[in-house]
Parts: sequence; structure tokens; C-alpha cells
Amino acid sequence: MSRKTYSLSAAAIVAIGTISFSSADMSGAVAQESDAEVVSVPEVAESSDTVFISQEVVQPLAAETLEDDEKASLIPQAAPTADSLRQLVGQIDTSGTLSEELRCLAGAVYFEARGEPLAGQLAVAKVVMNRADDRRFPASYCGVVYQRAQFSFVKGGRMPNIRTGTAAWKRAKAIAQIAHDAMWESEVDDSLYFHAKYVRPSWSRKKTQRASINTHIFYR
Repeated sequence: MSRKTYSLSAAAIVAIGTISFSSADMSGAVAQESDAEVVSVPEVAESSDTVFISQEVVQPLAAETLEDDEKASLIPQAAPTADSLRQLVGQIDTSGTLSEELRCLAGAVYFEARGEPLAGQLAVAKVVMNRADDRRFPASYCGVVYQRAQFSFVKGGRMPNIRTGTAAWKRAKAIAQIAHDAMWESEVDDSLYFHAKYVRPSWSRKKTQRASINTHIFYR
């Protein structure tokens, strides 16, 4: 901010006596942040420390001016509380459209474990999630599900058609959401592998068993 002062003085001698007159004109300009147009004054040199902002500065809206529903949307919503996994599944809203990642997770639950108890379905979802978090596997749910020669229900790199109007698909979607949001603990813990009890693959002898749920055995 700069301020400049200009002075002008004059003296006149009158025959009757001597009277002195002096006058001074002062002009100043204060630069401030506003929407007013800035008018340049050619006679005044610009200060060397002038700063220009190339982009619009947007001041955040004060919280007090937000509508009530907007305020509510900023508050994290508490997860549902339930006494059992079955009760929690019943509380999950499955009417919305799933993201592609959650659809892959729900698809794995549906095709691998829809005939299993809910704990077994959650365990399958947990294995998919554990793999996505392990650098030895693809880093997404869909990448894990479609990884070659990992899930037998995937044919030609595609997931079979899902009977979306069934209760089994509704449960699979709820289990996928519960697993993704960590709403319920699974006894399989950090398992990365599982197989049906009626088979015994050679790789299972080299793994550590974590849990056995209904017809599946889970390993790390």
C-alpha cells in the first residue's frame, strides 16, 4: 500500500500589508480486496511490490448459512447396529445401484456361496477383499474375481448372468456392503484361499487353515 502527498505553496504581497497564504492538496488511495473496479492513475508510479492474483479467490461459505439438510449431509452417518449378522443383513438397503467393484464382490458371494450360511458368504467376501489388499494379487475386487484360473464360475473372463430378482442376490449385495464397510467381523481373519470340503487341492497342504464354515475351508 502506498500513499503520496503533493504540496503547493504561494505568497502574495499586498501594498497595505503582508499576508501569507499557503495551501496543500493531498490525495491518497488505499488498495483493498473488493469487487470494485481499480482505476489506474497515470501520474502515480506503481509500487514494485504489487501482487496480482491470476485466479478468482473464493471464500468458503460459512457453516451458519447452510440449510439444515445440507448440514446433515456433512455429518458421517452411523453404521447400523445389530445383534446378529442376519439382523444386520436385513437392515441393509439394497435397492440402489451397486458400483462396479461392489457388484464384482457381490457376484463372488452369489456364485461361490449363495447356498452357504451368512457367515460363509461373508467369509468369501472377506477372502476377495484380503486378496485385493495383498500385493501378490490384483488391487481391486474385480481384478481379483476375474484373475485367470482363480474362480471357477468365471467363464471366458465373464461372470454368468445373475438372477437379480432373487432373495439370494439381495443377500449377496447386503453381504458385499457389510464386508466392504467392515460392519461385521469374519472368523476367516486374513484368509486368502478357500476350497470346498469335498475336494483336497495339493496347494492346501502348504497353507495354514484359518476356519471351516459349513462346506468351505479357509486358509492363509
